[in-house]
This record gives sequence, C-alpha cells and structure tokens, in this order.
Amino acid sequence: MSIVVLANLILLIFLSVASSSAITITGNEEEQTKRVIWAKGSPDSVVWVVQLSDLHFSVHHPDRALDFRNFIGPALSMINPSLVLVTGDLTDGKSKDLLTMKQNEDEWKEYQNVMEDVIKRSGLNKEVFFDLRGNHDNFGVPVVGGSFDFFSKYSINGQLGRSERVTSVTVETQERRHLFVGFDSTMAAGLRGPTNLFGHPTDELLNDLDLQLSHWNSLSQSEKPVSKISFGHFPLSFSAPSGSGRTLEEVFLKHSISAYLCGHLHSRFGKNLKRHHQLSHHFSSLQKFFQFNMHQISFESDVNCSIEAPQFQDFWEWEMGDWRKRRIIRILSIDNGHVSFVDVDFKAGTRKTIILPTFPLDSRIMLTSLSHHKYDCQSVTPSSFESIRALVFPISPIVSVVSRVYDSRYGNLDLVLEARMIRHADETSRGDLYIAPWNYQAFEDSSADRYWLQIEATDIMNRSTLTELRPFSINGHSAKLSWSWMEFYVMGCQWAALYYPMFWSSYIVLFFLLLLPTILIIFQKKLYAYKNFIATKGFGNGVLWLQEFRRVRTLWFGFIGYLFYLILFPWFTGQVFTEVNNRGYMTYLGWVVKNPNETRNHDYIGSPDIMVIVLPHIFFVLFPAILVTAALIVERGIYRERMLSRSGKKVDDHDPKIRRAVSNDEQRSKLSNFCLGKRQIRTILCLMCLAICWKHFMNCRSLMKAYEMNAILHFLGYGFSIPILLTFAIYGTRDIQ
Repeated sequence: MSIVVLANLILLIFLSVASSSAITITGNEEEQTKRVIWAKGSPDSVVWVVQLSDLHFSVHHPDRALDFRNFIGPALSMINPSLVLVTGDLTDGKSKDLLTMKQNEDEWKEYQNVMEDVIKRSGLNKEVFFDLRGNHDNFGVPVVGGSFDFFSKYSINGQLGRSERVTSVTVETQERRHLFVGFDSTMAAGLRGPTNLFGHPTDELLNDLDLQLSHWNSLSQSEKPVSKISFGHFPLSFSAPSGSGRTLEEVFLKHSISAYLCGHLHSRFGKNLKRHHQLSHHFSSLQKFFQFNMHQISFESDVNCSIEAPQFQDFWEWEMGDWRKRRIIRILSIDNGHVSFVDVDFKAGTRKTIILPTFPLDSRIMLTSLSHHKYDCQSVTPSSFESIRALVFPISPIVSVVSRVYDSRYGNLDLVLEARMIRHADETSRGDLYIAPWNYQAFEDSSADRYWLQIEATDIMNRSTLTELRPFSINGHSAKLSWSWMEFYVMGCQWAALYYPMFWSSYIVLFFLLLLPTILIIFQKKLYAYKNFIATKGFGNGVLWLQEFRRVRTLWFGFIGYLFYLILFPWFTGQVFTEVNNRGYMTYLGWVVKNPNETRNHDYIGSPDIMVIVLPHIFFVLFPAILVTAALIVERGIYRERMLSRSGKKVDDHDPKIRRAVSNDEQRSKLSNFCLGKRQIRTILCLMCLAICWKHFMNCRSLMKAYEMNAILHFLGYGFSIPILLTFAIYGTRDIQ
C-alpha cells in the first residue's frame, strides 16, 4: 500500500510540474536543433510566445537590468508563453563615453544572474528560453568559442549547449505545428564598433536555415498544418548578402514563412518598423536598393483558384523596438495560422491586464495576398472565422470582456456590434482565450479600414483595459500604412546594396569637380576675367571661375593625390579585437585583420559595415573641403581682378558693351563692393574651413578611442591630409600676389 501511495505521490508531483510549465520537451542532445515542445492544455488552436530584444545590460546603466528583473519575471508568469525569444544585444559592450566598444565580462555575469532570477520567478522551464547573439554581443570577439566569447559562456543558449548558428524548435498542439527557427548572422570575427553594424549570413548558414525551415515539408498532406516563424537580430535592410550573393529574403520567400522577428534598430527610429516582402517578377531594378512603402505590392485582382496556380510567397518582417530605452516586450500569437502581436510598454510600470486580439487580424500587418486568395477560393477553415477571439493576461481575476466593432464608413466611428466574450477554458488551460460568436460575412467589404475592432476587459477591482482600435478586413484586403522618412531610411533602404554605388558615384563627382578646371583651361581659349563675369552673369559663367583652382597647382595636385590615396592605401590601423595584440588596417573595401588562431588574413571583413566611416568622411569632410577650397581660390581671383581693374593697372577688354555693363554694375553694387573690399566672404569661408577641421577632428577622436590608435603612428595620411590642405588653402589665398 505504501508503494502505491508513493507512486501516486511521484506521479502527482510530475503532473503538477508539467502543468505549471505547460510543455513537454522531446528530443535528445544530438538533435537539439530539431526539438519539439508540446503545448499541453487548451486552447489547442492557439499558441503564444514572448519576444524580447536589445536589452543592452550595461555597467553604466544598472537600471536596465534592475527593471528587467523586477518586471519580466512576473510578466512571464502572467503570460505563460510557450517560448521566450531574446533576439540579440543582450549586453551593451560600450564605455561610458560610448566610443570604446568591446566585451565586458561584468555585464555578462549580470545578464546570467538576472536571467536565472527571471526564469525562477516566471515558473517557466529554462528550455523554452532562446537567446541570440547581437552585434553588441560580438564586439571585439576574434573567434566564436574563444576566451572573449562571453555569449557562449553566459547566455542561455550557451549554457544549454545550443552552439549551432541555426536553432529550431517546434511548438506542437493537437491541431497544428508551429516551427520557430532562430539564427545568428553576426560576423564570424567580430570587429569592434562602429564597424560592426550588419548581419553577415554565410552560404553555410543559409543552407542550414533552408534545411531547418524544410523540416516538416516532407510530411503528407494529411498531417497537421505548419506555421513557420523565423527570428534573428538584424533587419533585412541591415543584412549583407552571402559570398555567393544569396540573401535571407530569398530563403524566407522560398518557405513562405509567416513572419521574421528581429530587433537591432530600436524604437527611436519609429513605431512602424515593419516591412512586407513578396516575390514578384514585376519589380524594377530599383527594388534592389529601395522599397518605398511598407507594403511591397498588393494582391492581384484576378484570383486563380486552380491547383496548378502558383503559391503565394510572402512574409512580414517585424522589428520590435527595444528594452534599453522603451522597456518593450512583444507577445505574438498564432491562432489557426493567423499571426498577430501586441507590444507592451513597461516604462510606466507593471501592466495589470494585457489583451492580445487574435482574430480578426489587423489589416495593416496581415499577410493580405494569401488571406485574400484563401477567402475568395473558399479554402479557409470556417471555424476560424466564426468568432472574435482575444487572449487576456490579467493579474487580478477578470469580470467581463467585451468586443466592439465600429463602422467608419461615414467618417465617424459608429458602433455596429457589441458582444460579451466568453472564456474558453478548462482545468488544463494554458491561458485565457475569450470568444464571441459573430456573423463574419456581414463585415465583408472592399475597404480594408472600414471596420475597426476594440476589446475591453474589466477585472475584479473594476479596472478597465482597452486595446487600441485596429482596422480589420475579413476578405483579406490590405490597409495602407506608410513609413515616415526615418522609418524608410532604416527599413526601406537596402544599405548593403547601396554602399558601393554611393561610394563610387561620390568619387566620380569629386574627380569631376577637380578635373573641371583643367577641362576649362584646355577648351577656354582666353583667360576669363572679372569683367567678363560682370558683363554676362550666370551659373555657366560663374563655373568658369573654377579655372583659378587649376592654377594653384599645389592644392589641386594635393586633393587629386588624396583621392588616389583613399582608394589605393589603408586609411588607418587599429585594434579591432578585445584585448588581443592584433592590429588591422582599414581600406574602403573593409578591414584586413589576421586572426591569432589562423595562419592567413581575413580578406576585407566588415563590409559594408565600414560605410559608417567611409561615407561620412566623403560627404561631410572631403566634399565640403574641396568646395570650400575652390571657393577660397575663386574669391581670391575675383578680388584680384576687381582690385586690378579699379586701380587701372590691367588693360581690360575694350569692348564698349563690356565697359558699359561694368559701369552700370559698379553703380548698382556699392554694397557688394564694400563687402568684397573687406573680404567678408573670405572670412566666412575660413570659418567653414575651421568647422570642417573640427568635424574631421571629432571623427578622428572617435576612431582613436574605438580602435586604440595613436594620432601620429596609426592614422597615416587619413588624419592629417585634410587639415594640411585646408590650412594651405587659407594661407595661399591670403593676398592677391
């Protein structure tokens, strides 16, 4: 009898532990990238996960870790997700002045301690946590697995032996499989910042990602349907192509994933850091560099429902913001294949109730092409459309949940449906799903934003929580939502593809500016004088004054030589790894660094990351320096011509038309004469030279701190050429001799 009681007690303990975590994990150590988590309990039709990103735990900002410890553990206990995805930048890795970027082991120890406490307070199994490496977690790491790779030592993935670049897990219910595939696309040899900004997926990583996303494809049609989600750190606009030119977007489109979850950009760039990708053969070549709207293209008006019709290949890319400043977490649900999410802001403190509508979907961020096709072809599951559904995560017991639908057809929000939602739960419930039956066909409309949904929950303490109003479209139409300029700048511009076109086009412009004086001298048969300009003013005649630049040979050859130097020689040398005596040098093609564990150099790593140094130097230092230098030389030439003309020491053109034009102009331009006489324009140009030198000095100072450089030994010609040329330009144009 005692044996039976003991056995029952052990079974009871096992069941209580299993129900508290609501998961069962299968798989072994040899197949850690193909694990399955069974989401036990109801509702079977819905699973939900939590995404965290850009924690940036820092020894200089202890409040980030403190708030994370205080808020996230209780929040996860309340939400009870099937997975917790932490998509990179776990630690900050920056000095207090933000200029030195390398690994700090104290920050990693803090991350480990905080996560252990959060896992304990959440009551979740540690196995459901998946954290990824971000670029900050890779600053100055020469080799993965080395002594400075603290991610492998202190992260959850590292502690659980998930050492692969691509890791997958399937959350399975009785009705559906939900495949989540995460990947680490940080550069293999992690440079220090700021030239560590992009994701660098290799061909090997893309092949592995392709394989993991294909995991359930070989099953027969009678098996459970599969929803696919991928997660990583870098948005696709900040992901470089592989060595063979393949991209992450190609792999995602091939498998028609529902969404790609990422971080990296933070909320300061905007709240609509989302992007719709769709495969099409009608894109222009410009699409390689820019996407001008959040929605790539809309669905075709003609729906082909035949079996032979090509399948839609599209997915959403959702950047979530950051914990660092905004204290944001994301809850994402998959309800009968319908993917939705809500971002929760903990900046004001603990949230008493969180509501996530799971159906109908927000028409601004739904996979509209596929939804429209399925609806018109009547291939949707009717049961998934017959009710309004929402997940409710409360601290206190909920008294009532009400859904309301508003019609905006006449310019106002007119209430057309109000329904009390009923909790769908039993003793094995993983969470609270509330349902309200409705006649969904009554809300069919060609407009994607005619109808708006809002849900209100009231708890036992009479506290009311309202969701934001969301437009919805039952028949899969897409509501228009555009980026702001800043959002377009970080999401719509394909920076990896833009770097070299921007670099070479700017160089062509600079060479043209410098060669233009020589061309003018060759094709202009007579010298251009001040009175010619006075007689026939205009932009074209003003350009002819650039002849003066070519006559100051030292400056002209100096800038030409500097342009060749920037192309042919290293810009500077620096310490690119964390506390490893191994310096590298940077060119416009990238860094050349010898890894201490390898016998050969890394050929030009960190491209296009180096664009954050190269392009600002060209646009904000070199280009203005050439223009200001040319302006100083032209100003001296005009001043000389005017002074000689007025003193009578130079015989000017005897053309009576020119003489009359000059006489009239001199009478009308006394104020201009006075300014030229005082050379106030030159004073302004000299101040501009000082501003350019200051900008260049600040850039050099940042680089010296970032890469531990000596101002004399390591800057080569990059650091001193511009100040020397500008100084000579000021000195050489001080008089008219």
